[in-house]
Amino acid sequence: MIRKADAKVWLIKGRGRTLKSGGMWVYDNEIDRIEGDFENGDIIEVHDFDGYFMGWGFINTASKITVRLLSRWKEDVPGEAFLEKRVRNAWEYRKSVVDTNACRLIFGEADFLPGLVVDKFSDVLVVESLALGIDRMKEEILAAIKKVLLEDGITIRGIYERSDARVRLKEGMQLRKGFIGEAFDTNVEIEENGVKYLVDVADGQKTGFFLDQKYNRAAIRRLCKDKRVLECFTHTGTFALNAAQAGASEVTAVDISETAIAQAEKNAELNGLSSIIKFRCEDVFDLLPKLEAAGEKYDVVILDPPAFTKSKETVKQAVKGYRDINMRGLRLVKNGGFFATCSCSHFLTPELMTKTIREAANGAGHRRLRQVEFRQQAPDHPILWAADESYYLKFYIFQVVDEL
Repeated sequence: MIRKADAKVWLIKGRGRTLKSGGMWVYDNEIDRIEGDFENGDIIEVHDFDGYFMGWGFINTASKITVRLLSRWKEDVPGEAFLEKRVRNAWEYRKSVVDTNACRLIFGEADFLPGLVVDKFSDVLVVESLALGIDRMKEEILAAIKKVLLEDGITIRGIYERSDARVRLKEGMQLRKGFIGEAFDTNVEIEENGVKYLVDVADGQKTGFFLDQKYNRAAIRRLCKDKRVLECFTHTGTFALNAAQAGASEVTAVDISETAIAQAEKNAELNGLSSIIKFRCEDVFDLLPKLEAAGEKYDVVILDPPAFTKSKETVKQAVKGYRDINMRGLRLVKNGGFFATCSCSHFLTPELMTKTIREAANGAGHRRLRQVEFRQQAPDHPILWAADESYYLKFYIFQVVDEL
């Protein structure tokens, strides 16, 4: 339900720098006063200290991010037509930049719909709502998505909600998971880079599948023909499957989750690659030293770890984990082989990640790194400048050579 309140937020003089530079958030310590009656989740006006109109946003005084902006124009009042315009723009953008069989259709602030994620897996939508105001507009947004996609001949047969991230608690919201509308088979088959996957939208991690690595997975394919490959933190086997399909002679894929490995094995069978990939359900941190002690070497080593930090307070400890795992991974690469490594943590900045990898290379025995390329998240996860939270995935490919 879209509800506009007759209320205004006034910024403290000199505050709101993020908003003024193109960001979309107003923090509680930037607000001078709130005038008028409202309920949390309502759309209100934002004004600078001198009365200058800054935009329309939805308010939630239970959150440190008190206002999330929807529009900067006075005449562009958020309503059903406004939301359909946002959805239409997001879909037209995806059609231009990615394969839309499986893609992130709405990426929160980067699509000017703060706090909302919608992933499309074939003819199924998975929605994650993380902010109170956008949660109240969810029904209208999903209706607009179905309408816009139908114009291109795409009928959405089901919607599943995965609003079960604990960050909702900071918004004063309960966790929510389940069908929106009629029930359907939650194991959905998709195809990406020519590889088929079964996506478990109900019980898979996040929304069921990590779409952000789409083209990074494609980038490693050309390195893997006739090669011996090790993938760590394989989850449902994505990099391993790309390596095997690209002609790798042997692939070892490791993950600590029995559920993930079981799903990965199904994906390998689906693609006829079970004979090439050996899946191991083990802790990567424990396994890599064992492989090193056994004298194992690989032509290609791929590290795709989960985010070791989700806050500024834990960055220091996370750096130790990233440094250790990269050092041990580098020790397993043959001279002249290739090493792919990444971080999906927004709080590990590109500069800090580069420093950490350099230290790992030194710790691995002064191995020299020749950068092949630096990549980021797929373009269906656009990076909105001035909204730093939209930039999170950093992906490097190196050639590893012994120091001369």
